[in-house]
Amino acid sequence: MKLANPAPLGLAGFAFTTWMLSMHNAGWFSGDAVPMVLALAYAYGGSAQVLAGLLEFPRGNTFGLVAFTSYGAFWWSFALFVQFFADKVPPAFVGWYLFVWGFFTFYMWIATFRANVAVQLVFLALWITFFLLAFGIFWSVPILSIIGGYTGLITALLAFYLSAAEVINEAYGRSVLPVGPYQTAV
Repeated sequence: MKLANPAPLGLAGFAFTTWMLSMHNAGWFSGDAVPMVLALAYAYGGSAQVLAGLLEFPRGNTFGLVAFTSYGAFWWSFALFVQFFADKVPPAFVGWYLFVWGFFTFYMWIATFRANVAVQLVFLALWITFFLLAFGIFWSVPILSIIGGYTGLITALLAFYLSAAEVINEAYGRSVLPVGPYQTAV
């Protein structure tokens, strides 16, 4: 029995939500736009990624299970934090939250060296994004957060590309959108 590939769903949920938050982080939109990000974080970035991660389990894909479930939980924790607790937490602690996510993403990036180039690029851009946002807070340097927003936009584009490649390549039964030399799904 062939199981469907849940990775494109998780990647799309991640990409869409990351794009929306990154537009805010890059300074394109004010805090008034954040409620839309929170709605996406709950409904798509969080829920769809957790679902995709759990669907990786029967496929035997530990990396996909850990990555999608973790980043789905990231979106849920982010939305809950912003909605209910943001005014009660010191900024430095938020910086640590982002830094630890950057650390997690860095070691997940190392695991991608056994995957295709497209996956490697998504995780490379993401750990850089997390560290830029964290250091922007730690050092009170807003330009780092803005650069982190733009890096997040690049991350989202890479994730959208990989999601599209996995759907389109499977639909056509060949590599229409190249993902790199390994041509394997996450």
